[in-house]
Amino acid sequence: MPLRSSDRRPSTDHRSTDRTELAEAIWACRSAFGVCALFSLMINLLMLVSPIYMLQVYDRVLTTGSIETLVMLTLMATVGLAVMCALDTLRTSVTIRIGCWLNEQLGPAYLACGVRGRLIGESAGVEHLRDISQIQNFVATQGLTAFFDAPWVPIFVGLIWILHPLLGSVAVGAAVVLFLLSIANEFATRKATETSNKKQIEATLLADVTIRNAEIVQAMHMLRAMTRRWASINGAVVEGTRKAGDIGGYVLAMTKFVRFFVQVAILGVGAWLVVRSELTSGSMIAASILLGRALAPVELAISMWRNFMGARFSYDRLKTAIDANPPPPTRTLLPTPKGKVEVADLTYLTPVTAHLILSQVSCAVEPGEALAIIGPSGAGKSTLCRLMVGLAVPNVGEIRLDGSPIHHWDSEQIGRHIGFLPQDVELFPGTVRDNIARMQEADDAAVVKAAQLAHAHDMIQHFPQGYDTPIGDGGVRLSGGQRQRIGLARAVFGNPRFIVLDEPNANLDQAGEAALAEAIDNLKRAAVALVIVGHRPSTLSVADKVLFLQGGRAVMFGERDHVLEALKAKATEPLPTDGGEKAPRRLSPGGTVPASGANSNTKAMAEAS
Repeated sequence: MPLRSSDRRPSTDHRSTDRTELAEAIWACRSAFGVCALFSLMINLLMLVSPIYMLQVYDRVLTTGSIETLVMLTLMATVGLAVMCALDTLRTSVTIRIGCWLNEQLGPAYLACGVRGRLIGESAGVEHLRDISQIQNFVATQGLTAFFDAPWVPIFVGLIWILHPLLGSVAVGAAVVLFLLSIANEFATRKATETSNKKQIEATLLADVTIRNAEIVQAMHMLRAMTRRWASINGAVVEGTRKAGDIGGYVLAMTKFVRFFVQVAILGVGAWLVVRSELTSGSMIAASILLGRALAPVELAISMWRNFMGARFSYDRLKTAIDANPPPPTRTLLPTPKGKVEVADLTYLTPVTAHLILSQVSCAVEPGEALAIIGPSGAGKSTLCRLMVGLAVPNVGEIRLDGSPIHHWDSEQIGRHIGFLPQDVELFPGTVRDNIARMQEADDAAVVKAAQLAHAHDMIQHFPQGYDTPIGDGGVRLSGGQRQRIGLARAVFGNPRFIVLDEPNANLDQAGEAALAEAIDNLKRAAVALVIVGHRPSTLSVADKVLFLQGGRAVMFGERDHVLEALKAKATEPLPTDGGEKAPRRLSPGGTVPASGANSNTKAMAEAS
C-alpha cells in the first residue's frame, strides 16, 4: 500500500549518532565561539592602548614637552578605546545570542526527554528546562567572557616581567594567590552548592504538586502539613545557599584585598625602582595598568563562580538525562495500518521495583471490533492499555499492529493512527479546538467532525466562545464529564485506526453513557479497532470480545457472550480452597474454558451484563 502524503516525513539532515542533542547544539556553536575568541583577541590587544599611552606620555611627552605628540597620542588612544568598547559590545551581543539559540534548540528536545522520563517514573522533567535556562544565563553574562580573557593573564604578566623582573614577580605572586583562592572557593562551596541545587529541585516539585492538587489540599486541610514539609526542604536550600554565599563572600573579599594590595605593592616597588633609576615612571604606571588587566579575569571568574557551578551541574544533569532517555530512532515509514492489534504472551514488570504487573497476557482485536477489558482493581488493566499505545515496553512478548511490533513503527507516524483516552483526562492550556486537534494546526472541519463523533459538539456550542473557548489556567473550568467528552473527541481526531479508552464512562451521566455507546458503534462501523476498560453494562453491551484480567493474568478471553456466561457460572461456584492459580486459558469461539483463578469477585461484573 502506498504511503499517504500525510505519512511522509520531511527530509532532514542526518546527524551523527555519536553525539546527543546537547553535544550537537554546543558543537553547532563552535563558529560563534570562534567569533567570541577573535573579538577577545582584539579586545585584549586594544587593552594595551592605556599602558602604552601612559608609557609614552610619561617617558616622551613630559620629557620633550611636545604638544603635537600628546595630541596625536590622545587621538590614537581615543580611537583604540572606542574600537575596544564597540568590540566588547559585539562580543556581549554574540554571547547573548548563543545563550538564546541554545535555549531554542535544546528546549524542545529536553521537553520531549522529560516526557519520556516521566513515562518511566522520573519526576525531574521540568527541571531540564530550568537547567537550560541556567546555562543560557551563564553564557549570556560575563561568565563566558571571563574564560575567553583568562588565557591573556599570563601574557599580561609576561609583559610586566619584560618591564622589570621584580614587577613581574609581584604580578606572578598575585596571580598564584588568586588562583589558590579560586581553588579554595571551589572545594569549599561545591558540597553546599550541590546540596542546595538538589533540595531546590525537591522543593520545586513539591510546590508544583501541592498547587496542582489545590482542591485536595484545601478540602482535606492538608495545607499546613504540605507547607511545613515544603518549608523543611526549602530550609535546606536556604542553608546551603547561605553557606555557599558566605564562603564565596569571604573569598571575594580576600580577592579584592589581594588585588588592591598588589596594586599598592606594584606602585611601591615601581617607585622604588624609579628612585634607583632601574625603571622609568611611565613603565611604573604601565605596569600598574597591566596588572589590573591581568587580574581582572581572575577576579571576575571568582565573582561568577556560583553561576559557573550552577551551569556545570545543569550541564551534567542534562547529559545524564539525555543519556538515560535518548530520543526514539527514526524508523522506516510503514503503510497506513488497518487496525488489527495482537498482544502475544505479554509480561511486564515495573522499571524500578521489578514488581510483576502482567504475566503472559494474550488477546487480539480486529478492525471494526471492540474489546472490553474487565477485572478487579489492580489487575493490570490500565497498564495493559499503556502498553498497547506504546507508553511502556513489555519485558517479554510483544504488541503487534497489523503484524508489525509496535516499537517498529515510527513514533510520529503511529501517533496519528492511535487514539487514547486515559483514566484521568488532562487538558492543556489553550482553546477547546486546540485540545481536540492535539495542539496542532488542523482543519476546522476535522475538529468539528471529531467532536460530533464523540457527541461533544452540542455541549461545546453551549460554551461561552464555542470551540474557541479557552480552558486551563485563566479559562473555563470544566466538569469531569465535559473533560471526558473533549478527551474522547481528541482520541478520535484524525481518524485513528486503533483507539484505547480507559474507563471512558467514569464521569458520565446516563445521557453521556448513551452518547458514548453510540460513538463506539459509529467507530466500529468505520472499521476502527477499539479497546475499552470498564464494567458497566453500557460498555459491555458494545463489546465484541471480553478479556478478564485477575492478578495480572488473562483468566478469560473470547467472545463476549461466552465470557459473560462463564463468569456467571463461575460466580456460583465455591471459592478454591488451595489458593492455587493455574495458567490462564483462552476461550474458543464455541465454548468457555475459564481458569481456576476466577472467583466470586467476578459476580458483580457478570450480573452487570
